[in-house]
Amino acid sequence: MTDHTVTTPKVRRNIFETLEIDTRLLGMIGAFMLLCLGFDLITDGRFLTARNIFNLTIQTVSVAIMATGMVFIIVTRHIDLSVGSLLATCSAVMAVTQTQILPEMLGLGLNHPMTWVITIFVGLLTGTLIGAFQGWLVGYLTIPAFIVTLGGLLVWRNVAWYLTDGQTIGPLDSTFMIFGGINGTLGASWSWIIGGLGAIAAVAAILTARRNKARHGFSVKPLWAEALLSAIVTGGILGFVWILNSYQIPVRRLQRMFEAKGEVMPEGFTAAYGLPISVLILIAVAVVMTIIARRTRLGRYIFATGGNPDAAELSGINTRLLTVKVFAMMGALCALSAVVASARLANHSNDIGTLDELRVIAAAVIGGTALSGGLGTIHGAILGALIMQSLQSGMAMVGVDAPFQNIVVGIVLVAAVLIDIIYRKRTGAK
Repeated sequence: MTDHTVTTPKVRRNIFETLEIDTRLLGMIGAFMLLCLGFDLITDGRFLTARNIFNLTIQTVSVAIMATGMVFIIVTRHIDLSVGSLLATCSAVMAVTQTQILPEMLGLGLNHPMTWVITIFVGLLTGTLIGAFQGWLVGYLTIPAFIVTLGGLLVWRNVAWYLTDGQTIGPLDSTFMIFGGINGTLGASWSWIIGGLGAIAAVAAILTARRNKARHGFSVKPLWAEALLSAIVTGGILGFVWILNSYQIPVRRLQRMFEAKGEVMPEGFTAAYGLPISVLILIAVAVVMTIIARRTRLGRYIFATGGNPDAAELSGINTRLLTVKVFAMMGALCALSAVVASARLANHSNDIGTLDELRVIAAAVIGGTALSGGLGTIHGAILGALIMQSLQSGMAMVGVDAPFQNIVVGIVLVAAVLIDIIYRKRTGAK
C-alpha cells in the first residue's frame, strides 16, 4: 500500500500582507505624501514648514469632524447635502446665544465661566434636533435623503442669515475661542505628554488586539510585524508632535500675552504653540466614532443596513429609527464643527461653512466610503479631508485662482470614485 502525502504549498506573503495593511489606505497615504512633496518643491520649501503644517492641521479639523459622520450617512445609502448650512445655523445660534441671549436673559456676559458651556450645549442641542428632524423625514416619511437635505441646504443657510440679520457677530467668548486652534494650544510640554500617552495607548491597542485574536484562535501577525507596526505608529505620533512644537509663537504675540497679565516678557523667551485643542477634539471624535463603528450594536446595524437594507429590516433592525439616529449624529457633529470653525475665525460670518457639504462628501468618498453603501472607515474619511485641504492649501500657496481650485477638486473627486470602482472590480471587494 502506497502512502500518498499531500503537502500544502507555502503561501508567500509580502510585507504588506504580513502587516495586514489596507492597500487602499496605503495608496492614499502615498498619494498624500507625493502631493505634499510636490507642493513643497513648487513653493521652494514653504509647504512643509512647521507653520504651514500647523495651519493645515487646524483648517482640516472642521471638515474632518463632519466627514466622520458622513461616513455613516453614506454607508446607510443616504446623502446629506445640508451639513454646511446646518453648521452655519448652529454657529449663528451659538453666536447669538453668547452675545445677546445670555447677557439679556441671565446677565451672563462674555468671558463668564458658564457662557461657553451653555453656548456649546445649546449649539449641540440645536444640531442634534435638526439632524433628527431630517432623519425623521427620511426614515419615517420616506422622503429621499437627497431631497430632504437639498431643501435643508437652502433652509438652514437662510435661517442662519435671519438669526443674525445678515451681520457678522463678534468677538466671541475668549474661552469659547480656545476650541478654534490658534487661540487654544497646549504648548510644548503638554504636547509631548499627550503625544507620549497617545503612543502608549496605540501600542497597547495593537497588543490587545493581538491577544484577543490569539485567545479566539485567529491567526496573528509575527512579533516582528507587530513591533514594526508599533514603531511606525509611535514614530508618526511623536513626529507629528515634534513638528507642531517646532512652530514658535511670534515674539510680538508673546509680548502681548505677557502684557495682558501685567508682566514683562523675559529677554530671549520663546514658546511653541504645540498641539491645538481642536486637533484633540478631532482625535476624540475619531476614537468615539471608530468604537461605535467597530464595537457597538449601533455600528453593526449601520453597516448591516448599508450592506442590505431589506435583509437588515427582515432580521429585526428598526431601519427607520436607525436613520433618525444617524442623521441626529450627523447634526451633532455639524454643531461641533461649528464650534471649531467659528472659534477659529473668532466670529460668526454669513459665509461660514459655504461649500463644506461638497468638501465633506468628497473627503468621505476619497477616504474609501462606497456610495453604494455598506463600506467605509473613519480614519479614511479623516485622511480624505486632509488630502482635500492639502490640495486647496497648496494651490492657494502656488497662486492658483479660486475657480480653478474648485475645478481641480471636482476632477479629483470624480477620479477618486473611478479609481475606487476599478479597485473594487479588480480585488473583488464589495
